[in-house]
Amino acid sequence: MLTDGEVFDSRGHWPGHRLAIRASGLCEERDMNDGGGGGGGGGGGGGGLVRLPNSIIINEILVKLDVETLCSAACVCRALRFSVSQALLHFSALRLPDFSPDAQTLGHILCGYTGLKTLTLNCLRLDDASLGIALGPHVQELNFFCCPLLSYQLLPSIGERCPNLRVLVLELAGQGLPEIFKRNLVRMLKGCLYLESLCLKIRGSELADSNFFHSIEIYLPKSVKNLKLQPVLEQNAIRTVRALRVDRNRLKMADFSIPFAPVPSGFTLQCLSLVLDFVSDELLISIKNSLPLLVELDLEDRPSEEPLPHYDLTNCGLQSLGSCCHLTGLSLIRSRQNHPAYFKRINDMGMFLLSEGCRGLESVRLGGFSRVTDAGFASILHSCQNLKKFEVRNAFFLSDLAFHDLNRAPCSLFEVRVLSCNLITSETVKKLTSSSSLEVLDLYGCRSIADPCLSSISRLCSLTTLNLGGADVTDCGLSALGQGTSPITHLCLRGCKRVTDEGISLLLHNGGMISNTLSALDLGHMPGISDKSILTISEVGLGITELCIRYCVFVSDSSVEALATRRRFQDGSKLLRRLDLFHCTGLSVKSLGSLNRPLFRGLHWLGVGCTRLACEENAIFTEICKERPWITLCLDGCEMGCHDGWQFHRPEYN
Repeated sequence: MLTDGEVFDSRGHWPGHRLAIRASGLCEERDMNDGGGGGGGGGGGGGGLVRLPNSIIINEILVKLDVETLCSAACVCRALRFSVSQALLHFSALRLPDFSPDAQTLGHILCGYTGLKTLTLNCLRLDDASLGIALGPHVQELNFFCCPLLSYQLLPSIGERCPNLRVLVLELAGQGLPEIFKRNLVRMLKGCLYLESLCLKIRGSELADSNFFHSIEIYLPKSVKNLKLQPVLEQNAIRTVRALRVDRNRLKMADFSIPFAPVPSGFTLQCLSLVLDFVSDELLISIKNSLPLLVELDLEDRPSEEPLPHYDLTNCGLQSLGSCCHLTGLSLIRSRQNHPAYFKRINDMGMFLLSEGCRGLESVRLGGFSRVTDAGFASILHSCQNLKKFEVRNAFFLSDLAFHDLNRAPCSLFEVRVLSCNLITSETVKKLTSSSSLEVLDLYGCRSIADPCLSSISRLCSLTTLNLGGADVTDCGLSALGQGTSPITHLCLRGCKRVTDEGISLLLHNGGMISNTLSALDLGHMPGISDKSILTISEVGLGITELCIRYCVFVSDSSVEALATRRRFQDGSKLLRRLDLFHCTGLSVKSLGSLNRPLFRGLHWLGVGCTRLACEENAIFTEICKERPWITLCLDGCEMGCHDGWQFHRPEYN
């Protein structure tokens, strides 16, 4: 069997992509030629495919596949592996958002690319120097997520070395003074004259004291159409929005019905997303007056204290959005991150005015509207004829009545999220399931959801994501779900305390579609889950690549061993990519042995915080990380993949 990073000089194999394929966990190591079996054709295995000319294999077949499929194809035989390595060189985009490479692995991945235009990376273990090789005048899109080690000095480097950049996404940790950040940001923006989309998030900083984006409007390229900033003070946001004001006289003269017609000079912002200290009427009125071409508006506030009455958002502010005639996406969320907070000065009248003025909305997300009742929310459903996505969270008075006449609504929903709304029952879910186009159903925190609706859910032929976290479902309900035809890939049962091992067995053993399609399963905070459930998953859950069992205190070392050694390849099962064991107190240090090669091949991320595994000497983790540098060992209790909380990570374990 080939070892990681082996060089194939005699056959022309490029070692960079070989290591990248193996490190990313996409390689299932089923090299038919190496194993001495199969292949069926000519010297390298892989059947008749490898008999074709290499140019046809690359240019007509492989370049049309995505990276994951290519990496799986590379495992069939040596000859096809060489073709894949060459095909990867033709890719203009490389996207690895869920895999955290270290500097050495990233260097191997990028060493063969000469004209990469789009790069998406999880930068949990990367610093400024390691990302330097990714920058150049050929780059048009950079997406750098989860960057706790990057300094603000990277910003001017981007501006100097990527003059043709069109899209930039940066998630940084607040490790320095806002003045230092602004100085470097200005240098970057002066170099990126063609920027069309800018997303900058500074995590780990207090909103009340943040001043990162003060006067950013002075230096923004006029080509920017998509702007996302976090965090922003409300007054700074108002100043920025007013500075981006579109000349309405020139706008009236522009004919948008003519293809390639000249657009008005100045800013033509279409998408705006802000995380603020609070949202006010003044801000929404400024947006209405300044950005008439706005298509998407996403505002989330996190007030540290109750906003004063004359500064808070009211019905008048919502009414002003009715003038944004191009608006198709609206998100207004008052977050409960710091303390329970709500839009207390908005009632049903505000929703009536919004739904009457914004009938073209296709996506609506509303959070923290504690005084709005069924009538207000129902007006959105019945007025917005093109509505496809509907989300409401933390609404005290939202009940089944809001969805009573849903079958008469003109909209065709394919994504519904109703979060922490305790008056919603199974009756609402039955009405929602009348829509055959429903793909996402998120009912997290709705404690009145119970078994009677699961039979209806199981018949949804398009449903791929189902979240029943905190619901009052039982083993009987899971049995119905396990017999259904819904092609569910992501299922969350977190906090469903009445579900036991028997329920998981019925879910996966009842012959329904879900046993073949399920890829992500969340069983966190479930006292009825033990080793029996994990054994069932390891034997039957062939497609599961993400598994969360945090706070399952009855899970022991035998569960980890079963997952590490579960059958593969012969029965078509996939590799486990992510495993969350946070606060599984039944585990002992023996489970560390399962992290040694060759077990858990393909594992990207492992959460072991608050377990005995995390209490060992650092040397053990250092050895594991050295042996398998692509694994992220999270000791900080982050949710799956460290999408939140990464700014507080201890770098020695990343």
